[in-house]
Amino acid sequence: MWQPCGSNGAYALLYLVCLSIWGEYTQALRIPPEYRNHDANENNGTSIEGRIVGGVTVAEGAAPYQVLIKTIWDSHVCGGAILSERWILTAGHCVEDFPLESLRIVVGTNKWSQPGATFRPELAFRHCRQDMPMYQNDIAVVRLNGTITFNNVTQPIELHTQPLNAGDLVTMNGWGSPLLNQPNTELLQTQNFTVISRAECLERWENHEGVGYGHICTFSREGEGACNGDSGGPIVYKGKLVGLVNWGAPCARGKPDMHASVIYYRDFIERSLEQCTRQRA
Repeated sequence: MWQPCGSNGAYALLYLVCLSIWGEYTQALRIPPEYRNHDANENNGTSIEGRIVGGVTVAEGAAPYQVLIKTIWDSHVCGGAILSERWILTAGHCVEDFPLESLRIVVGTNKWSQPGATFRPELAFRHCRQDMPMYQNDIAVVRLNGTITFNNVTQPIELHTQPLNAGDLVTMNGWGSPLLNQPNTELLQTQNFTVISRAECLERWENHEGVGYGHICTFSREGEGACNGDSGGPIVYKGKLVGLVNWGAPCARGKPDMHASVIYYRDFIERSLEQCTRQRA
């Protein structure tokens, strides 16, 4: 089903994703091919495909907007953020590899094995130009099959409305795995990262085509960054959502991490909600 939508003021098409075929599953942060075969024992023993490398455990209730996406077989998939009582945001690639009925959305916890509440994804709207060009437009709006009850550990997060500046400090959360091909971490991890300019990002990525205008680019230092299972997770600035984890080099190897900007895709998000509401009215 195709519907009108927009992104950054430009009209496009929005694909209503109701997946019905099996796809190849991957819980990995999206990684350019040339970086996929690095040794997991490099980087001074630090995992190159694990949790938020260099992060610390999130206190219970400190990130009430955090979402966990997993399969009905209890395999970790991605993170996300609570938008409202029935809607969450995540990366587009997080909802394209499985039939929706095989996914579960967990809220209200910082402990992976103890969900506060679990829902089924009812609908998923992915940007129609996802991966055109490579790794760009990687964002999805997902409708749940029930209503989230808000409390001290479960809350929506407001979308930030102003562009970020180079030097701004943002926060990333995730349950990614601590080691290559190992289970995800049990406790939610967090770390702060610095926003860098698009020019610096392009330079560090050697003009990689995946560096888009719709991305927020963050960097700290080698040994700190996003990893497996962190995709779709929230990037937060001063308590408001600014981005969703998209892609990067095999973890914390001194390359910037790339995140879909909710400011850039604000129009896409709003039109997704409007279209669904109008059809159900």
